[in-house]
Amino acid sequence: MNRRAFLVSLPFLYAGRLFAAPSAPARFLLVFLRGGYDAANVLVPVSSSYYYETRPNIAVPRAEALALDADWGLHPALAQSLHPMYEKREAAFIAFAGTHDTSRSHFETQDSIELGQAAGARSYATGFMNRLAAELGGRGAISFTSQLPVAFRGTAQIANVALNMPATRGVDARQSALIAQMYAGSPLGSQVSEGFAARDAVMRDLGDEMIAASRNAVTARAFETQAQRIARLMRGEYRLGFVDVGGWDTHVGEGGAQGYLATRLDELGRGLAALAAAMGDAWRDTVVLVVSEFGRTFRENGNRGTDHGHGTVYWALGGGLRGGRVAGEQLRVARDTLFQNRDYPVLNEYRALLGGLFARVYGLDGEALARIFPGTAPQDFALV
Repeated sequence: MNRRAFLVSLPFLYAGRLFAAPSAPARFLLVFLRGGYDAANVLVPVSSSYYYETRPNIAVPRAEALALDADWGLHPALAQSLHPMYEKREAAFIAFAGTHDTSRSHFETQDSIELGQAAGARSYATGFMNRLAAELGGRGAISFTSQLPVAFRGTAQIANVALNMPATRGVDARQSALIAQMYAGSPLGSQVSEGFAARDAVMRDLGDEMIAASRNAVTARAFETQAQRIARLMRGEYRLGFVDVGGWDTHVGEGGAQGYLATRLDELGRGLAALAAAMGDAWRDTVVLVVSEFGRTFRENGNRGTDHGHGTVYWALGGGLRGGRVAGEQLRVARDTLFQNRDYPVLNEYRALLGGLFARVYGLDGEALARIFPGTAPQDFALV
């Protein structure tokens, strides 16, 4: 694989460009795959003989991978969901992406990404999506999680909907009214009221299939139904959202073209396609970014699975995306290009990527981006 650089550094020449017209503000949804998914078996390095040497049992065969270009193929489980979006240029993949955090701990790396702070800094008072919400006026943000994630901690008011909570459990309408009354007139009053209103909108048809996994993240199986409900809210007043999906820690029995991972990918892909369809006309003003805390080891382990790694692959989706490509800085996949002789390296740092994306989508200037991601220069991957 030849080294290629699709990213372009255009320091704020694009800062005034709005992705959507003022009458139709842009929408951004972050989908966090908790557990560290195996990127090498999703965006398959089909031109790498080393990939097939080191994964004798779990590699996706070249003949079964969906061709994207000469170097990359897509897992066949995504043939009916993401691949059609890719062909319509509504999907792109950012290879060798991630954080420079090398702890390989799920919780530590998840927190590090959600905080979005400079190297060496670790304050849990504020996450990067809350800082983004504050720059966008402090309203219209929602988290589809069992509890407010680290990314949304901070001063901006965030509505929170526990999608994995059965409708027959938790706080009923009478209790909700009492709690809202208790907080009325306080600094938290608006946030509490918005949270209950958003929860009620989703809970009306929430079923028992909502299962908690990986920090109480929803499962991929439930994601398709939940994605449609997320779309209903994000078509309306909410323009900034976060949802997490669990079940990606594949230490044992991962499978290749078929198996455990393939099943989870099929479920997730159907959910993302359902989200796009349910957004309707709003899809052209929507960007979805799918991330994970890290990738997996490039070599399979003795249990026909993969262990905690480093670099991964992000997915970008949207009706106005400049997709149909693998974006970001790349290198050939071989033994001597692995990080610490075991993992994908990180060539496309997530804060720089997100900073450039937020400049494009929201027209944020350099000062605003520095408040969201301190100490990071944004890079424009021209995704929108």
